[in-house]
Amino acid sequence: MPSKSKAARPQAPKLPKGEAEQVRIRREVGHDFALKDDEFGRKRLVSGTLEARRVYEVSNDGHTSTGGIVRLRAIDALLGITSLSRQQREAGLRYRLDFQSSQQASAKPMRWSERVDDGRLGGGVADNVLDAGRAHAAATKALGHWEVAAVVQKVCCADGSIKSLAKETGEDRDVVTKLLKVGLDLLAVHYGMMLGKRPR
Repeated sequence: MPSKSKAARPQAPKLPKGEAEQVRIRREVGHDFALKDDEFGRKRLVSGTLEARRVYEVSNDGHTSTGGIVRLRAIDALLGITSLSRQQREAGLRYRLDFQSSQQASAKPMRWSERVDDGRLGGGVADNVLDAGRAHAAATKALGHWEVAAVVQKVCCADGSIKSLAKETGEDRDVVTKLLKVGLDLLAVHYGMMLGKRPR
């Protein structure tokens, strides 16, 4: 009696050139938020996203686990600094969003006799823009020291890089990164993303 042959599994198509390498690097540095499983169970870049278009480069021996350095070309510092915690990254992104929302005050001017949403006469700046401005100001106040605030504002609101800030201030990159992390921790506490650290 002839044995039934198993149905052949569909063959997975070959990954686009370079994608497998980009997936491997992202997995090694813990940037798996940009990856998803495809129907064949392989990790793939989330297509059509800004994160998928970023190019990760590895120097030295090509392996991050054995000392290779990962560099991101034209990368947002909040995503490029791989040692940031999830809360630090989220706090920085929220601070940036409040800043960007507060800058949308270029609304078309209104006649003084026009009523805005809540029935007031006057002002043409929307309430959500004012609220974002207040939230951004309160978060900036929570940063405390001006040096910390300056680094956080330049990285989160002005697309500054650690390299350019270090050059501008004459400080070592590690010092600038430390200031950024302190600021992002303070923002995370301010936003209620993590509990405040008690002084020793």
